[in-house]
Amino acid sequence: MMKRLFAVWHARNLEFVRDRSTLIFTLIVPIAMVLGMSFIIGGKERPLFKVGVITAQIDKTAHPFLSERFVAFVATPDEAAAIHKVSRQDLDLLLDIRPPTRYWVNLTSPKGYIVEKLLLERDHDARKQPVSGDAVRYVDWLFPGVLGMNLMFSCLFGVGYVVLRYRKNGFLKRLHATPLSAFEFLSAQVLSRLCLTIVVTTMLYAGIASIIHFHTVGSLLLLAALMVLGSLSMIALGLTIASRFSSEELVAGLLNLMTWPMMLLSGIWFSLEGSPQWVRWIAQIFPLTHLLDAARAVMLDGAGIAGISSDLAYLAITAVAFLAFGAWSFRWRVE
Repeated sequence: MMKRLFAVWHARNLEFVRDRSTLIFTLIVPIAMVLGMSFIIGGKERPLFKVGVITAQIDKTAHPFLSERFVAFVATPDEAAAIHKVSRQDLDLLLDIRPPTRYWVNLTSPKGYIVEKLLLERDHDARKQPVSGDAVRYVDWLFPGVLGMNLMFSCLFGVGYVVLRYRKNGFLKRLHATPLSAFEFLSAQVLSRLCLTIVVTTMLYAGIASIIHFHTVGSLLLLAALMVLGSLSMIALGLTIASRFSSEELVAGLLNLMTWPMMLLSGIWFSLEGSPQWVRWIAQIFPLTHLLDAARAVMLDGAGIAGISSDLAYLAITAVAFLAFGAWSFRWRVE
């Protein structure tokens, strides 16, 4: 009995080790997440306040207040945009160190009140510029991120695994014998997943919004256009991964290679403001980053087409590029 038990135990261990996707999830993903989070929001001292400084680069010797501990100083060259963040309480205070020293603080912000006291201890002559505005709740900021994450998984895995399954079970080989062209097959897959994603995301938006009243001031039609473009971009990305391969482990690994960095760097759970510049540069590569930035600009700030034109253009370009590459590289069968 023990010999048979040991044989099955040994076989199951070998099966686990040879399953690359499971091995990646079990060993590599937790390590990568910890290392990634440490780079993004790590540090020996966790700041209690976030202060914007109107400058291109922070120089702690330029003003006595910049050496204050437990305060994160963020370079914000755009004064108007930074003042808007103070009104939303995304920044606790905005400081202009050019003589004479000025600062902007939201009169309704508890953190702003405290960090103002710290500033005046270092600079008694700083001139106050009061700002008003209600804080954006974290749930309002998080809501687009959760919908975007659900949309990402639905688009990438919904197309990638379906095409992979069709190829593995021989369904693509049988379709190849019909008059159906590759363009028609891929178009049907894209349109099907797009319709399902739009319906599910709309239902989630309406259902959750009916329970929790979210802060939405922008155009719902513009949000719908964003959802369509973002869905197309990520469906096309999933298509490029599954268009040629027949290995389930390889496709799973590539899809996870796409989803996990986007979950960490696209701003689903937290803002990357104040993170190293190279982290923010990498984040701009992902379609989900542009989708969430544009959705939050519309929902929270009431931005129009002009305000999110660069994000719309990026999503449209990536959708066309990924679709073209996926159609070009598609194979009915892989020998």
